[in-house]
Amino acid sequence: MASSSEAVPEFVRLAAHPLRWRLLTELAVGDLRVRELMALVEAPQNLVSYHLRLLREGGLVAVTRSSFDGRDSYYRLDLDRCAQALADAGAALHPALRRAATPPPSPDGRQRWPRLAVLFVCTGNSARSPIAEALLRHHTTGGVTVTSAGSRPKARVHPHAVQVLRERYGIDIAGRQPRHLDTLRGRRFDYVITLCDRAREVCPGFGDHARRVHWSIPDPATAGRSEQDSPAAFGHATADIDARVRHLLPVLAQTPEAHS
Repeated sequence: MASSSEAVPEFVRLAAHPLRWRLLTELAVGDLRVRELMALVEAPQNLVSYHLRLLREGGLVAVTRSSFDGRDSYYRLDLDRCAQALADAGAALHPALRRAATPPPSPDGRQRWPRLAVLFVCTGNSARSPIAEALLRHHTTGGVTVTSAGSRPKARVHPHAVQVLRERYGIDIAGRQPRHLDTLRGRRFDYVITLCDRAREVCPGFGDHARRVHWSIPDPATAGRSEQDSPAAFGHATADIDARVRHLLPVLAQTPEAHS
């Protein structure tokens, strides 16, 4: 067992502060900008920025520049890192509390999912949102209704998106065609998840009942500096989306069904 002279685990030290815990819980929902976090935790910018810096230095939070407004940034929580840090903190208290920190497992087909509808949105509906749509449908074995669309859809799904899903997950989206957000007006969705900073600014509300979540994921089609870099960018984006989808699964499983 840990002796009283040993240092407090880093995760415990960081998460124990009330404001930092509030920031962590808000970022667990989705990616947010500083001004949005200020409003949610009701704290001034200098205080929020100070504690975000500590969380970044501790490896729990990361920041990316907004692709919509390059002067702005989105903060995101690394849930896999948090899971590992929690496991390490338990082991530091007593060896019997050591657990392998693994991502949430994909449910098998026997699990009953709530009757939910999820919409993924990006600009072109050619890479990020169809990848997210395919992965959520795959992990829930079709138990959740999933759709994706774009604010300015491209003519076709990007071939690298087709390739990475086929090679890594055995999913074939080759025949899928991008669709415009306007075609979904009047549809009811329980979750509307934007994966693109630009699309977030123009995405319609889909009613007060829809839960809005944002994942700030760079466009893999423009991330690579050359044609050789592009497949790697798609692989990185797909891994990021898959991790987020897997962490979304227990949230969906606990979401009450809406009754008309």
